[in-house]
Amino acid sequence: MCLSDLIITVSGILVLLTDILPGLISLSAVKCGAADMNTTAIPKLPGRSPDPLSKALIKNFLVVLLGVSITYIGASFLHAFSKHQILYLNPRYILFIHLVLNDMIHVMLTVILFVMSYILRKINFSICCIFVLFIRFATENTPLNVACMAIECYIAICLPLRHSRICTIKKTLILIGLIWVTGVSVVLPDLFVTLATQPLEFFHSQFTCYNEVVFPNPILIKKKYILHSVFLVIIWFTIFYTYFRILFTARAASKDSKKARNTIILHGFQVLLCMTTYFGQHLLDVVQRWFLLNYIDSIFTFYIIVHVLPRSINPIIYGIRDETFRKYLKKNMLSADMNTTAIPKLPGRSPDPLSKALIKNFLVVLLGVSITYIGVSFLHAFSKHQV
Repeated sequence: MCLSDLIITVSGILVLLTDILPGLISLSAVKCGAADMNTTAIPKLPGRSPDPLSKALIKNFLVVLLGVSITYIGASFLHAFSKHQILYLNPRYILFIHLVLNDMIHVMLTVILFVMSYILRKINFSICCIFVLFIRFATENTPLNVACMAIECYIAICLPLRHSRICTIKKTLILIGLIWVTGVSVVLPDLFVTLATQPLEFFHSQFTCYNEVVFPNPILIKKKYILHSVFLVIIWFTIFYTYFRILFTARAASKDSKKARNTIILHGFQVLLCMTTYFGQHLLDVVQRWFLLNYIDSIFTFYIIVHVLPRSINPIIYGIRDETFRKYLKKNMLSADMNTTAIPKLPGRSPDPLSKALIKNFLVVLLGVSITYIGVSFLHAFSKHQV
């Protein structure tokens, strides 16, 4: 498919959407009205009314677009990592690719949950609990993984003679296992306490899915804040110590201290975004002051800042800026052109350049996701209304 055909296809789909959108709006309005009638027993708080259809579509489109983009970039890194021995035998890149995989899991689950919250409005406890648990596992893993990467970098620069002995592949895999054990040990007790304290009806109920609803015990909320405060202090101390030692060592060993300083500042900004997990409630309070009259907008902004933005920057900071990984990533993307040299070249049938291929793939994936989302909305509206 050439780019002009793809543009014509996009135009045809847009024309089709203009024909079917009025019917979708009316069905969605009826669906949203029914959902509001089913929640009349719940007190209405200021700014917590559902989004209008146009705003809901824009929010879902942005979230799905960001999710597809982050997942596509992460998959490109995973493919390049698996193809080159110099990458998958290096502890630094093993930790980095674990961070990428962890971020992909987090983004995919949060995007699915975000879209489900608009389509279904309320979710059964068991389904919601599975989503919340794995999202929290991935959320807890990210700052710990970043701290481990900072320690590895510190050993490589400040203790180069001991790096090969300390940072082995076996020890790196054990460290990744400890990261997951730590994340699970922080989150899983919440499930056990909830199972032991909540009545049986609670586990058969449906509700808007987020952590404080699934694990409503006030003790669990306080426990989370205390543990996050402890992790915040430990990880911040680790990050500051390692990065300043790296900066001083780079200044003493190289004349290009400005580059080292800029790198440290960039990494520090990225770490700050990852650490928003630990003071999320305070950040949410600040965001809600910006959106005094719209609680849903404040939650959406909080989701983008805390959950999406750090994971969109991680591949750039730790992957694309790394000369070795960037070289093999580019080589991996161009390898398809090299593998087609044995095929006779026909006029106008040469492989697409990398930029054009990326644009085509991105548009096709975006259109597929958009059409699927619209189709699911139709199916759900169809199943709910007898007329």
